Amino acid sequence: MDNSPHERLLASDRSYVASLKKRISHIAAGIGFSAQRLAEIDLVVAEMASNLIKHAGGGEMLVRHIRTPGYTGLELISIDKGPGIADPSRMFQDGVSTAGTLGHGLGAIKRLSDLAQLYSIKGWGTILLVRIFLKPPLNTPSGFEFRSLLVPKPGEEVSGDGCYVKQTPGHIKLLLGDGLGHGPEANKAVQAAIQAFRVCPDHQPAAIVRHMHQSVSKTRGLVGSVVVYDCQTHQWNWCGVGNITTRLSGAMTAKNFLPYNGIIGMNVPTTLNNHVLPFERGQLLIMCSDGLHTRWDHTRYPLIHRYDLTILAAALYKDYARQTDDTSLFVGRIQRDYGGIS
Repeated sequence: MDNSPHERLLASDRSYVASLKKRISHIAAGIGFSAQRLAEIDLVVAEMASNLIKHAGGGEMLVRHIRTPGYTGLELISIDKGPGIADPSRMFQDGVSTAGTLGHGLGAIKRLSDLAQLYSIKGWGTILLVRIFLKPPLNTPSGFEFRSLLVPKPGEEVSGDGCYVKQTPGHIKLLLGDGLGHGPEANKAVQAAIQAFRVCPDHQPAAIVRHMHQSVSKTRGLVGSVVVYDCQTHQWNWCGVGNITTRLSGAMTAKNFLPYNGIIGMNVPTTLNNHVLPFERGQLLIMCSDGLHTRWDHTRYPLIHRYDLTILAAALYKDYARQTDDTSLFVGRIQRDYGGIS
């Protein structure tokens, strides 16, 4: 999945709907959708916004152009803190409504989308995830599922947070970085770190952090965590500097990695060590910037593991985002045989 930032659009009441539709249509047109598909996307957006206002008294939508080597398309996430739905699995059926309407909205969204998932808890709210592709994705599963959610600080056009995934035959390498402050200069710092991360040949996280440290010295600096999964030893290796939270959670163990103090590009400890944790089937790797409150809990959402990992990222964003800084979340897991895991 792509690691580009999301744009946050509010839908507080019906006066927001026209501008919201116009903005998303502009993004979709830039992706290259046909006129017919743009009309269908406009309908999807109208239904999503209408549901936010009608059923939840307003909410927000996150939108981005998703780009990978295998596919490109549009991702839409609606988030509300409304009354929730008792039986969300039924809501994509035509004729089912919680508000006395005809109940065609969610059914239309499902028909016009390549992926549509609804997660809701009574009394908590609802998250609706929609993806619409320019062309169907290639069915080439990598064995590693990962999703990111990056939202700039309110009022900023670019995010000072960034993430990157690099997969090689023997390793999966992950970076989540947070440029100091926010805005364009923070974005320059994290993009320089991503570029250094991409070209670094090392497989040890501590060595990768040092490589980035040297490469971003002319920027304002950043904090960051690097995680490397070794497909031969079936181990997670980690090294981080600054306040990026990194948590590895499985059925048997849960581990929070404690980062070193410092700023990549300005000052890091003279000694950086790799921290190692064995692989467990079903483990979740969650990384987030300090745009989230520190005491977040991903276990509070019933059955959310059955959904696309973007739903979990959006739930954490919904409940714990500070909204005073850039917010970034990375969620990943080994989902099937990978590197000889059976």
